[in-house]
Amino acid sequence: MPLIILTGASGAGKTTIAEAIERLHGQDIDVFYKDRIGVPPVQEMVDKFGSVEGWQRAATFEWMVRLSPLVTEGHNVLFEGQSRFSFLAEAAERAGISEHSCILIDCDDETRARRLSIDRGQPDLANPDMMNWAAFLRREAETYGCENLDTSNLTLEQGVERVLRELRRQRV
Repeated sequence: MPLIILTGASGAGKTTIAEAIERLHGQDIDVFYKDRIGVPPVQEMVDKFGSVEGWQRAATFEWMVRLSPLVTEGHNVLFEGQSRFSFLAEAAERAGISEHSCILIDCDDETRARRLSIDRGQPDLANPDMMNWAAFLRREAETYGCENLDTSNLTLEQGVERVLRELRRQRV
């Protein structure tokens, strides 16, 4: 059964979409959030994993190992969290997950800055590093042939429907 992975930079809407799917379809779809394992302070990431990227990779691998039995048992699984596509592909393969789809949840920089600054009250995240991370993920999604779902001008319902469409496609 399908594993759908939503990734993207902060402010794109991936958590909002995942929460709506969980609220509306939680009886049929198991939804998991990468950050729910806890996000350590940056210094701890560096001390334990060598870098923030090292922590991101380790957490991605940990999650794919956790999700593999559910996928094998035939559950519909939606996983949401920031991660490089290369980490997701490697972690899924290593965990024995052969079928999965990654969707980049994205938005333009102006929308991201507004969502982070105004909607979430985290203006410190609306910085050049976040915008560069978003651009990197766009390039990587293209390299890996993953869909880019631009939420800049979509309603929540439209974003949810697009992800559900991919889930239904994977079930066939």
